[in-house]
Amino acid sequence: MKLPAWTRRLPWSIVVAAVLLNAIGLAAIARVEELTDGAGRFLHQQAAYSVLALAIMLLLTVPNYQTIGRYSYAIFAAALLLLVAVYWHPPINEARRWIRLGPVGIQPSEFAKVAYVLALARYLMHRDNYRRLRGLLGPLLLTLLPVVLVLREPDLGSSSVFLPVFFVMLFAAGAKRRDLACVLAVGVLLLPLLWTQMNPDQRSRVVSLFDQPQPGQMPSRQAYQLYQAKQLRAMGGAWGSWIASQPTDDPAAYRLPEAQSDFIFAVVGERFGLPGTALMLLLFAWIVGRAVAIAQETREPFGRLLAVGVATLFAIETLIHAGVTVGLLPITGISLPLVSHGGSGLLAHALALGLLLNVGLRPGYEMVNEPFRYVVNPN
Repeated sequence: MKLPAWTRRLPWSIVVAAVLLNAIGLAAIARVEELTDGAGRFLHQQAAYSVLALAIMLLLTVPNYQTIGRYSYAIFAAALLLLVAVYWHPPINEARRWIRLGPVGIQPSEFAKVAYVLALARYLMHRDNYRRLRGLLGPLLLTLLPVVLVLREPDLGSSSVFLPVFFVMLFAAGAKRRDLACVLAVGVLLLPLLWTQMNPDQRSRVVSLFDQPQPGQMPSRQAYQLYQAKQLRAMGGAWGSWIASQPTDDPAAYRLPEAQSDFIFAVVGERFGLPGTALMLLLFAWIVGRAVAIAQETREPFGRLLAVGVATLFAIETLIHAGVTVGLLPITGISLPLVSHGGSGLLAHALALGLLLNVGLRPGYEMVNEPFRYVVNPN
């Protein structure tokens, strides 16, 4: 039986990489449940969301991505409204990041990242004024809206993702390096203002980066989480506890707050050692590399920018999460795409990959001489 044409064109390697990353995440979450004598609640939730995420990722390849793109601004506006709506819901752990709908919690900041990529790609495909310095004000304003709302939740991790995506997508769209450097310089000069707007907990996370304890020295309260993450990773050794199990008699050594989400990278290292973490990073690199390749093959501007945005989103979140876990970056509370526990994060990244697969299915467009118009290549 001959398979439909779309099944042959679909970038299945991305789907396989995503499924493998999700499987690693489920194994790591199961390890967290084992170390904390949990009842399997986290694992069961994530397994259910994993099935839904895979279905969403594949279903999103059915409509043409340009049809979805027509609603980019509406999707972005809805995401902003959800970011505002969190302030009418009770805080959880002193943060207003979730909207509770009965037993289900939605974290709008995760979906706002994907909505932002859609909106920025749509904005840039219709204009060329961003190739001049003052033309950057429009996309910069588009970026600052979600950044300010997410930062006030507070969610330092999610808010730190938008600006790198902004710079990479503008660079891919043709903005001048000199102009981008000017915007970056202004951002650096405004860092003291950002510091004044951070709450004491966020400041302590930054300070703890420069106050890491020496071997044998007890960590401060601010550095406790990072200390435990590094210790947990070290206990796995080179091959991980799954192969060379060497359990310690001190149960406190395995205690790591939010291990199933913010520090899942450390759990993967403890369980599967260097081979496991290397495989996980290679799978992320494969997804990012294929996204860049799809962007290069796509001759229609919205699809090209959409692929660049998804590639940058995955790359930045992976680098920040890994950097936090090994003590190279301040603790921001950012999850690892497809691996960390969390239904909103898993579904949002499935949406992003679905859009990427959609673009990969439909690269056959040719640009004509008139700006920002295209014709469909019948071949």
